[in-house]
Amino acid sequence: MRTDVTFLSAGLKLAGHLYTPDGASAGPRPAIVVSHPGTGVKEQAAGLYARHLAERGFVTLTFDAAYQGESAGEPRGLEDPAQRVEDIRAAVSFLAVRDGVDPARIGALGICASGGYVLSSAASDHRIRAVGTVSAVDIARQFRNGADGTQDPAVFQGMLDAAAAARTAEARGEGVGSFPLFPVSEEEARLGGAHVFDGYEYYCTPRAMHPRSARTLTWSSVDRIASFDAFGQVGLIDRPLLMVTGREAITAWMSVAAFQAARGPKEMVWVEGASHVDLYDKEPYVGEAVERLDGFFRDGLAAA
Repeated sequence: MRTDVTFLSAGLKLAGHLYTPDGASAGPRPAIVVSHPGTGVKEQAAGLYARHLAERGFVTLTFDAAYQGESAGEPRGLEDPAQRVEDIRAAVSFLAVRDGVDPARIGALGICASGGYVLSSAASDHRIRAVGTVSAVDIARQFRNGADGTQDPAVFQGMLDAAAAARTAEARGEGVGSFPLFPVSEEEARLGGAHVFDGYEYYCTPRAMHPRSARTLTWSSVDRIASFDAFGQVGLIDRPLLMVTGREAITAWMSVAAFQAARGPKEMVWVEGASHVDLYDKEPYVGEAVERLDGFFRDGLAAA
């Protein structure tokens, strides 16, 4: 069963979907916060994983990040890593006091950029008892180094120049500047390579497009992202960690970096044949990921 819910994160009202398993339970259930990819919304990949895990007996909560989707916050389209980490903590707080949820058995699952955000959240929030990621990305590494890690550093320096100019323009009253996230056409997307086309196909075609999914980010997102380090404190996570990565994912190097930095109980699962975006919605890849996540959270959130 899916219920529309709201909760506060640093004073901003977030819109969420709470999924609860069918049937009676002998007691409070384990629960999982499921956080969406950068630019995504709760109705897309996060909702798919939340529904699958609820069908397996977990209470799951997914939500739109602040400044995006149906959640509050201005300017629209702001990607603020510090706020995204706080959103996850706020989602844990919501579940911790929810009837039917065992507050001692709450986990977190992050997809793409939220794979990085949940690692940062769990490093300092001990209420998160088990951490899962799918196609994990540190958004700062992606902006600085590119999806494959080989981007010329001058590209990001140019983005920081543009972000600085946009802040000054906004101070002059010229409005909030933003930049597009996706190519304007399929032809242009294909010219960008398989990874660019995968993202375009998911977000910009009937495959998974959603009217509230972000198509642009504000320039003021860029300097916030620049100094963020999603993996910086992963060594503090002393609870179970499972990282699911596509063998063909261009971003897999980031999951490897996080996994190598982790010091607690950890496991990496490689999904053969899957690209980064394949793990958002394509079978059999999603089914394999859910199967592994189910067993992981079942063990990691087992009753004491």
